[in-house]
Amino acid sequence: MTAQKLSSGGLRIAYRRHDGEPPTVVFLGGYSSDMGGTKALALEAHCRARGQGVVCFDYRGHGDSGGEFCDFRLSDWRDDVLAVMDRVTAGPLVLAGSSMGGWLMLLAALARRARVAGLVGIAAAADFSEDIRRALSAEQRRALGEDGAIHLGAGAETYPVTKKFLEDARRHLLLDRVIELDCPVRLLHGMRDAEVPWRTSVRVMEQLRAADVRVTLLKDGGHRLSAPPELELIMNAVDEVAALARRAQRP
Repeated sequence: MTAQKLSSGGLRIAYRRHDGEPPTVVFLGGYSSDMGGTKALALEAHCRARGQGVVCFDYRGHGDSGGEFCDFRLSDWRDDVLAVMDRVTAGPLVLAGSSMGGWLMLLAALARRARVAGLVGIAAAADFSEDIRRALSAEQRRALGEDGAIHLGAGAETYPVTKKFLEDARRHLLLDRVIELDCPVRLLHGMRDAEVPWRTSVRVMEQLRAADVRVTLLKDGGHRLSAPPELELIMNAVDEVAALARRAQRP
């Protein structure tokens, strides 16, 4: 399916949409990830095979969308999610967010409560900017202040973090308050996740106002959760939440 584009903040957002039965599933990728990743492609194929609507897209500065990665903040990427929801989809939605996408799905659901019928978080990285901030060494803090950006990680897995991203993200912290959402939520997290602690998903569950929230912990799972058995669990969670959404829509 050829990527299409819409405009957000004067730049182009690339997306793929397959129309089908509601609720439409919208996949929200992680920090520095794109819609060519394993989970996005697997979810897209799964939904298409079931005749269910699905949308995958790239935030600005990611993948095929316009802009440079370091020019954007969490607020910008949240606005991209809302632009896709408002202008590419119709009807009830299930948001499936991976890593940073798990934080963005919560922010987007809070902004569009009437549209969001369910959530699936995959290593949901709510408030992960604070984890980064706390882990910075004195030298890294100094470099961030002087240069406005640093690179974290090791080898081929390095990624940039900007000062403006960390400062902006503080406006969107969720884990210090009740997350006022009532839709069903499924959270999956690997207990060997070296990037986002599995306890983050537990904290999300604790802060959600919704009663129908479940956390699935994978003892041997890492951060990516892209192995076939892990993908199967993700698809099962999406199917379960979508079924609950359809049931709730019946008169």
